[in-house]
Amino acid sequence: MPPSRPLRADARRNREALLAAARAAFLADEDAHVEEIARRAGVAVGTLYRHFDTRDALVAEVYRQEVAELCATPTRLLAENTADDALRAFLLLIVEHAAVGRGMGAALESIMATDSPVFDDTREEMAGALDELLAAGVAAGLVRDGVGGRVVLRALGGICGLRATGWKDDAVQIALILY
Repeated sequence: MPPSRPLRADARRNREALLAAARAAFLADEDAHVEEIARRAGVAVGTLYRHFDTRDALVAEVYRQEVAELCATPTRLLAENTADDALRAFLLLIVEHAAVGRGMGAALESIMATDSPVFDDTREEMAGALDELLAAGVAAGLVRDGVGGRVVLRALGGICGLRATGWKDDAVQIALILY
């Protein structure tokens, strides 16, 4: 979670450097230890622990950032595209997010068994972003009313979660025919 009060400029830079170093390590599918992440960020391990109580807290924040960036795109997509093209682009971004997320898989596994709300929170964010795009599609007469973001997310999530050979191609096909 982000800090509850504004950080000093140097602390903010350290936090951003830590998140960037962790993101790069996790997305590269590295099992980077906190010491290595701190080194890559150019800070001491104690600085890492001042920002993130545990490695799991760091993993959760990197994942939250990833999802927040993804979920910030619908407004831009709708401003630059027709409703159907915006929805299609976002669905493809979700598939790509799932593919890139494979690199974070090992890191995320450590928090899957905890009571961390990160997955519930991020699913809600993604479903809300999809709701915005689906509503625009309904308003334009391009999408059938009554299908919510949560349903679409579950459908794509089921395919993306299989990780069987060809899963990504299957997910892309579903993303392109959902409407």
